[in-house]
Amino acid sequence: MTTSQMQETTWIAEQTLPLWEDSVPHVLGSGDMHEPQMSVHLPTAELANGCAVIVNPGGGYRILASDHEGLQVARWLNRHGIAAFVLRYRVGPDYPTSISLLDGQRAVRLIRSRAATLNIDVDRIGMLGFSAGGHLALAVATSGDDGNAQAPDAIDRYSCRINFAVPVYAVSNGAKRGRKADEYTPTDEWVNPQTPPCFIVHTHEDTIVPASQATLIYEALLRAGVKAELHIFNDGEHGVGLAAGDPDVAEWPQMLRRWLRRRGFFSAQARIAVSGSLTCADAPLGLAWLTLIPEDPQNPPARVLVHGRQGGAFAITADAGPMPGIHEVQIRWISQQSSYDASGKYSIEQSLTCIRSVEIMPNQPLNIRLQPEDFSPSESISEGTGS
Repeated sequence: MTTSQMQETTWIAEQTLPLWEDSVPHVLGSGDMHEPQMSVHLPTAELANGCAVIVNPGGGYRILASDHEGLQVARWLNRHGIAAFVLRYRVGPDYPTSISLLDGQRAVRLIRSRAATLNIDVDRIGMLGFSAGGHLALAVATSGDDGNAQAPDAIDRYSCRINFAVPVYAVSNGAKRGRKADEYTPTDEWVNPQTPPCFIVHTHEDTIVPASQATLIYEALLRAGVKAELHIFNDGEHGVGLAAGDPDVAEWPQMLRRWLRRRGFFSAQARIAVSGSLTCADAPLGLAWLTLIPEDPQNPPARVLVHGRQGGAFAITADAGPMPGIHEVQIRWISQQSSYDASGKYSIEQSLTCIRSVEIMPNQPLNIRLQPEDFSPSESISEGTGS
């Protein structure tokens, strides 16, 4: 297949959405650089899970790295059932970052207004951005509003709040970075308890945007009680995108996929609380992990550490719980001691595992009664489908 054929295949059946159909606010000219828009990339109906991600290519708010930080990312998202929208936002020197933010917010409103026709869930819309695009994602995440019900433009009546953000080697505060404080607004200072969950990626070797920018936003999220996950890889220069050339850093997209699933962004079902008990020979185990792996690969797993000092009773809250349905329940017995002391004594040479199939239903306790012969050494048990 030739390059032109590959491009034709890639772009066939694509759609472009202008952010404004008529008058673009604050526009200074005509042509591509002055016309913000999104290219639409939808997964097949068989794969679609209702999650949507706006992709912001980076480029220092001057250019857009639209291949490896745009289209290729959208295609990866599509392969995992996620609808993707690559954003062409306005950049400097013609436009300040306040206009880039306006474009980012408008993109969210536009997608939410068309959620039904695009087969996406209005409550599962995120924004993923690289470098300056990551800063834009953080700016949108920390400045969302519920829309203006009286706006003459119907799209402006929709919320521009995103449900999650994925800043990748992003600037979070230009002043603390020591460069372009007027362009890179202090998003870490705007974080509050309403800020959506964030999955943060950076590299230690990045000399353009130091990894301290990632820890800065993470610490702000931590203080505000916002769910977050941070990965700083040792290797990798600035601008790696999906890191196709590095087998270690290239793990971050799969980590993101697992995080999205774990947070429930791949399913429209509501999570439920689960409580019950776990015993062996009618006695509580010392310490054991109880993990629920759903039969439906779009649903999130759930887990809880069961303590013998609680009589084997456990409870998983709804925000971290499973969704109703068939699950593989994995019990990993890690100690016969319910409480360690300073003696340093041993009780189990290697963890023991038991696997069962259960149906999780709302308001039904999960009481698991086992015998010693139900367990096998963990090394002899398959890891299941928890990934």
